[in-house]
Amino acid sequence: MNEYLFIIPLFIAVAMGWLLGRRQNNKQPVQNTLQLEYFRGLDFLLSEKTDEAIDSFIRALEINSDTIPAHIALAKLFRKKGDVERAIQIHQSLLARSDLSHDDFMRIQMALALDYYAVGLLDRAENLLLEIRSQRPAAEVLESAAALLIKLYAKEKEWGQALEVAQQLSAHELQGLEVELSHYCCELAERYMAQQRYRHAISKLNKALSFDYRCIRANLLLADIAIKQEEWKKAIAALKQIAGQDSVFLSETIFRLRHCYRALNQPAEFERLMKQWLNKYPSTSIMLALADIIVEQQGAYPAGAFITDQLKKRPSLKGFNQLIDLYIAHAAKGTNESLMVLRGLTGQLELSKPVYHCQQCGFTGKLLHWQCPSCQNWGTTKPIHGLEGE
Repeated sequence: MNEYLFIIPLFIAVAMGWLLGRRQNNKQPVQNTLQLEYFRGLDFLLSEKTDEAIDSFIRALEINSDTIPAHIALAKLFRKKGDVERAIQIHQSLLARSDLSHDDFMRIQMALALDYYAVGLLDRAENLLLEIRSQRPAAEVLESAAALLIKLYAKEKEWGQALEVAQQLSAHELQGLEVELSHYCCELAERYMAQQRYRHAISKLNKALSFDYRCIRANLLLADIAIKQEEWKKAIAALKQIAGQDSVFLSETIFRLRHCYRALNQPAEFERLMKQWLNKYPSTSIMLALADIIVEQQGAYPAGAFITDQLKKRPSLKGFNQLIDLYIAHAAKGTNESLMVLRGLTGQLELSKPVYHCQQCGFTGKLLHWQCPSCQNWGTTKPIHGLEGE
């Protein structure tokens, strides 16, 4: 169905070329042949015979070589279908023409760069894109070339070069690229962190937040740097920011926050924050953090009662397993054995479940991938909430 919809613009382009040719060309046999192929293509298209329709349009284009937009549309269709070699042939043959306007020449070069990118000829695509940008094309082509160049550098993990291209774009041209660019900054920051070049890493993470203020990854990394440098209050401030960015990710902050408040000898502040978050952003991880505090202060039974009460409101497998663990630790021997069998079964069930879920394509896994391994989108993977998650 998608191919069917895509052929319609091509069909219209061929039709317009035919009508123009009809006005300007008095060769009746050519007109008749073009008209025949035109209506054959229409018949195949309406019958959803995509390949036959394409063949008819190809023959029509061969008859009327003046329809450059139709040639470009046809090559795009070939690229969409995976036949990139035929798309390249069409674009190269068009570039060999001597009657092309500057704008048409730039558009065809841009289309050829897309062909090279699609087939994995990244060096050729890069050289062509750089050449396009040096020839002062129309604003639309220039913007497309920059966007593809950024995408190409990202594919090669050349994050710095991708960001250099982005810096040359206006705020309007950057629209739609903010999330990706913020993660490129984070990728560079992680490289600097591995080299213990924390000042450079912080600079990149602040840049990430300037691209996308909702970049959770940037605040998590800022907190990690602060923790490494024992700047506990800075770490806490960065982690608290995540509540306003996307509360779904608060489960990623619990361990770090507990560590920071313990280092500051402020356990009461941690408990107060967890209670606030449980009321405002209820999740299993926050509930279990409070249960641990109750175990330390009051013992296992009050903690068990707390978990039981919370599970009535928000049932979760992870919370149920923690409840069983509490009873195993304090139950009589006979009951203990039965509970251990049950815990083994529910534990296997929990281990079999994914922890993270891509909102774009549905990919699930145990690890948090900032770029989805399946659809390659950035920032679309989040912790799972509900019975089998948070």
